[in-house]
Amino acid sequence: MNAPDSSGLDWFDSAAGRYLLAWEQQRFDAAVADVFGYHSLQLGLPQLDGLRCNRMPHRWLALGQEGVAALAARPLSGTPPALLADPTALPFSAQSLDLVLLPHTLERSVDPHAALREVERVLVPEGRVIISGLHTLSLWGLRQMRSCWWERMGWGGRFVPGVAEFIAYRRLRDWLRLLSFEVESAQFGCYRPAVRGSQWLERFAWMDALGARAWPVLGAVYFVVAVKRVHGLRLLEPTWRAARQRAAASMPVARLRGADAGPGGGEGAHGPHAARLDKEKH
Repeated sequence: MNAPDSSGLDWFDSAAGRYLLAWEQQRFDAAVADVFGYHSLQLGLPQLDGLRCNRMPHRWLALGQEGVAALAARPLSGTPPALLADPTALPFSAQSLDLVLLPHTLERSVDPHAALREVERVLVPEGRVIISGLHTLSLWGLRQMRSCWWERMGWGGRFVPGVAEFIAYRRLRDWLRLLSFEVESAQFGCYRPAVRGSQWLERFAWMDALGARAWPVLGAVYFVVAVKRVHGLRLLEPTWRAARQRAAASMPVARLRGADAGPGGGEGAHGPHAARLDKEKH
């Protein structure tokens, strides 16, 4: 019998976890398909293959602080990790990655703000970070808060183990803004109640469509795409575009000055045409 996963990653193999990952997998597939570059990294959550639709030549999966405990307990399902890395000290040089995925990484980090600052360090200018996280202002957030109170009193465990508290979307947006990130898009999903059984989740399937229309920002999970902006940075245009603009621009043409040209460069007042007119008058 396998030992329980102390990091809480095995929760994503439960009915609620699979429901959450199914929604997120679709968003990651759509978000990374048109992000181009050379190096991309997914930090955490091997049950999710966030880079499978990305076309960069170098793609890595790294497990963070939770990965050591998880691998010690039992082999993890999903994509095998390429390396183990501390989210606050990534083994990459500055401005070396084009894309970083953080699926539920910040809420499981000891210092989520420091982890986000480290991501800003390794991203190239105009690089993207994609973050998914559990939202405080949701039915799941209320269930997690209540289960934490019960755990302190010895009445059971947390609904999502391994997570002390969820990170609110507004708080995450403030962190991104302080680190010169610009939020490109934000989506919310998973409006069913925080129940453990698959049968109960199926019974409340109608709440996904209703929640997306009635209370869209109160989903259990948020999905954020942000771009690293560098002030004073000027992106170079392709050479073919600059050449086409130069060819389309009007160019002044110098007029030839002949022997009879006037001082202004053209035919002066005493040129051959003026002499012919004088003869006709006489």
